[in-house]
Amino acid sequence: MQYEFTIQVLPEIVANSDLLKKEIARKNRIPLEEIRHIQVLKRSIDARQRTVKINLKIKVFVKEDFIDKPLSLPEYPEVSGSSQVIIIGAGPAGLFAALRCIELGYKPIVLERGKDVQARRRDLKAINRDHIVNPDSNYCFGEGGAGTYSDGKLYTRSKKRGDVNRILELLVGFGATDQILVEAHPHIGTNKLPNIIAAIRQKIIERGGEVYFDTRVTDFKIKNSQINGVTLFNGDTIDTNKVILATGHSARDIFELLYRKKIEIEAKPFALGVRVEHPQLLIDKIQYSCEVRSPYLPPSPYSVVKQVEGRGMYSFCMCPGGVIAPCATSPGEVVTNGWSPSKRDQPTANSGIVVELKPEDFKPFEKYGPLSGVYFQKSIEQQAWRVGGETQKVPAQRLVDMVNGKISNDLPITSYKPGLTTADMKSVFPQFIHNTLQKGFKAFDKSMRGYLTNEAVVHAPESRTSSPVRIPRDWKTLEHVQIKGLYPCGEGAGYAGGIISAAIDGEKCAEACIQSIK
Repeated sequence: MQYEFTIQVLPEIVANSDLLKKEIARKNRIPLEEIRHIQVLKRSIDARQRTVKINLKIKVFVKEDFIDKPLSLPEYPEVSGSSQVIIIGAGPAGLFAALRCIELGYKPIVLERGKDVQARRRDLKAINRDHIVNPDSNYCFGEGGAGTYSDGKLYTRSKKRGDVNRILELLVGFGATDQILVEAHPHIGTNKLPNIIAAIRQKIIERGGEVYFDTRVTDFKIKNSQINGVTLFNGDTIDTNKVILATGHSARDIFELLYRKKIEIEAKPFALGVRVEHPQLLIDKIQYSCEVRSPYLPPSPYSVVKQVEGRGMYSFCMCPGGVIAPCATSPGEVVTNGWSPSKRDQPTANSGIVVELKPEDFKPFEKYGPLSGVYFQKSIEQQAWRVGGETQKVPAQRLVDMVNGKISNDLPITSYKPGLTTADMKSVFPQFIHNTLQKGFKAFDKSMRGYLTNEAVVHAPESRTSSPVRIPRDWKTLEHVQIKGLYPCGEGAGYAGGIISAAIDGEKCAEACIQSIK
């Protein structure tokens, strides 16, 4: 027989299958010798008390053998001769849209401005070592999008939007560990995600789809409010009446193109701030209430949300055991982001700490209309580049010094490879953001005693939290409200906020697109 239980146990018990079996037998009054297998369905950490516990949802096989059934991919049909759908962008939204097209019997043609996962590495090295930004191939642009080389976090609150488990199971089918189906906050890791992304591309090509790299779209052909084709950077055109637009939150040239062509877009609130790095040992000490983290516990994350004089300030994309990376997409700007390898074994922890922005904050750039948020965002990134000495060196300040308005006399070496320039954050941000950060960090310290320390270093700015633009679409057909056959999709269109929600939205747009063809 099979039984499902929820149980809370010490970390060292979870790490030892014999001890776990004894604990389950004792708590549920099951004879130990009758338990043949324990399957962990969900796992999370409860660190609210001084003694850290692990919450488990488990399936117990009593007097019944467990038969392991590995996950398999769907039976993708051969689609080389089928009707075509153009997909712009090979991030999670674009790739999962392509897979769904194949599953439904249609041929996807994926156009990606950047390079494949292997070739991207040279351009990432150039940013870190030589401060050279390739505007088509960087941490944001290229196969897999921003997530490929910036962590691979899979946690989402967007469960009402679609089937989260379906996306997780597909990722397992393409090579991810099956532990992402178990963990409350699943994570793949930057070192493993590129191979998974490459496997997805190979499947698309194997089943008759096409994927083109170094292929930037520069124009849309539109007639009578209907998409008729796309123009590429080299002047070539592709005729089509179905386009899924999945270009990501940093595709400013696409936003500009839509605005120039009078295709409706709208400014969207987003958040912006800094990326703060602490020693991981310090975060473990705060979160786990210990001097030394137990070997049975992972490096601790944290999540903090505060209201500062009516404006939200919160942690974003927290990376335990991770590093800070340079994520500019054009020369003349500085942008930070963070990621962790699969083992999260780096000595530092970092997190974006961002301030909620409102439409009225963009008023100095109102002449740009719906692009006002884009130009607000861009102005801060360009100012950081100037303050950093017109290189990819990031303006930085020790955390207590920043809160006290003092320029740091020295800075420790951090995980940010291009290097640091000591600066006052007032020289980077508008006053209202700087004041909110100063007050908010004091509030953070009340929730996490010891967080406010000069061991921590502030890096500026963290500015690409989400798209500053929404491309409006019909809620039923998912087509653009104005242009038939154009399906705005994923983070760049303002309808997702991470790998999982973007993948779900990609699938939805593929389904809607194909439904309209039928």
